[in-house]
Amino acid sequence: MEVLLIGGTGNVSSSVAEELARLGHGVTLLTTGRRPVPKEFRHIQADRHDEKALAAALKDCRMEAVIDFAAFKPEQCVTAWRVLRGRLRQFIFISTAAVYEKPPKELPITEQTPLGNPYWDYARQKADCENYFGKVHGPEFPVTIVRPSHTFGPSWIPSPMSGSDYTVAARILAGRPIIVHGDGQSLWTLTASSDFAAGLVCLVGNEKALGEAFHITQDQVLTWNAIYHEIGLALGREPRIVHIPTEFLAEVHPPAIGRLIGDKANDAVFDNAKIKRFAPDFECRKSFRAAIRESVAWYNEDESRKRIDPERDNLIDSLIEQWGKERG
Repeated sequence: MEVLLIGGTGNVSSSVAEELARLGHGVTLLTTGRRPVPKEFRHIQADRHDEKALAAALKDCRMEAVIDFAAFKPEQCVTAWRVLRGRLRQFIFISTAAVYEKPPKELPITEQTPLGNPYWDYARQKADCENYFGKVHGPEFPVTIVRPSHTFGPSWIPSPMSGSDYTVAARILAGRPIIVHGDGQSLWTLTASSDFAAGLVCLVGNEKALGEAFHITQDQVLTWNAIYHEIGLALGREPRIVHIPTEFLAEVHPPAIGRLIGDKANDAVFDNAKIKRFAPDFECRKSFRAAIRESVAWYNEDESRKRIDPERDNLIDSLIEQWGKERG
């Protein structure tokens, strides 16, 4: 198929582009041009949020399916519908598993779990996008919704609230403390981007997936303490973990309300029976232990990649200091 990715150079979308190409699909990426586009892909440079610019850029583009990684608000979804209706066999909207109710009333989470996250605007906006696409889904605009959950590629070292760059890894290697929310025993699911991509491409061109929603996640579940133990093993140094109550973090650092109370402080255990039913050959092949070693190896290949964000680094120190004063 001819597949257009709106996005395609990010953490998750780049893996999807690579997997589509590996399977023989024609792949075009529409991006702002701020990041380099691999030469093996066709590239269209345009502002996805400018309706006139998007329509002009796609006027002569051959596409049977579109995967939209860059719609975060309902008005951006309206733009996609206006520009693309009547031109596609399938529109795949990349949502997020953060749309599910928080805290979940029942585990594991399935696609039938109610949506509703009162703590995180990002998740609420994505849910509104899903509602819009549910209304316009039909023969002129056939929609499939996909919900990833904390998916990471080789350039990411996952953290519950401190970004995805090398900052936390550098602290671990230097013997400096890092933060884990609560007692570190909440359950979490981390998925390698290559595994997510393998599941997603099974839905491309799958007529049975039209009008359906799927999450695609690893079946393996770890506590946050175990996650950081594995990161430490990959780096070769055990982390110095400071456990700080989630409520305190949210009080002194408001962004933690969404990222923790609205997401990572909740148990996240997913039932992937639906994606496996639609794609019987799909399974996640990469454990967190294997995937995090790939991330560490990626950073070790080039020292210039090991950039530290001073703002994040200082924030960690500040939160640890404030918690120390709170405890007296």
